[in-house]
Amino acid sequence: MPKDHLSASSPLPEHQRLSVLSGEWNGEETVFPSRWNAGGPATSRVVARMDLNGFYLIQDTVQMRDGKEVFATHGLFTYDRDDRTYKLFWYDSLGYTPPSPASGGWVGKTLTLVRGSLRGNARHVYEIIDDNSYSLKIQFSPDAEGWADVLTGVYRRIH
Repeated sequence: MPKDHLSASSPLPEHQRLSVLSGEWNGEETVFPSRWNAGGPATSRVVARMDLNGFYLIQDTVQMRDGKEVFATHGLFTYDRDDRTYKLFWYDSLGYTPPSPASGGWVGKTLTLVRGSLRGNARHVYEIIDDNSYSLKIQFSPDAEGWADVLTGVYRRIH
């Protein structure tokens, strides 16, 4: 292995910052009416861990409504040292393959990540409330200007 490869093998503080979202969480959510579903209250179980030498936060979520699993997601978060932005590779049970990851960064305690596709634009806003809770707002926009809520939630750490 070349020496310069070894020097790049340690996560940066920016990677480590994602660990604030690691752990097991219960979420109370509001799903807004959309072309995908009718909307209403939901709960989610989130399991997230830092993995792959600490470069990635891997997050799996299962959303329940009326006692049934209705939606699931798999997210990979990382920090891209080349363009100095955070990335979110997002896959869900709707089955769409994103053409590229969401991209963005932290401002204070808020991580905002935006991605575009042929169907429109999605924005994920994670806000750290304290060590044991965070909020998430997922929004959609056809033009990346006017944003409509798709989901809002507050997630509490399971001890």
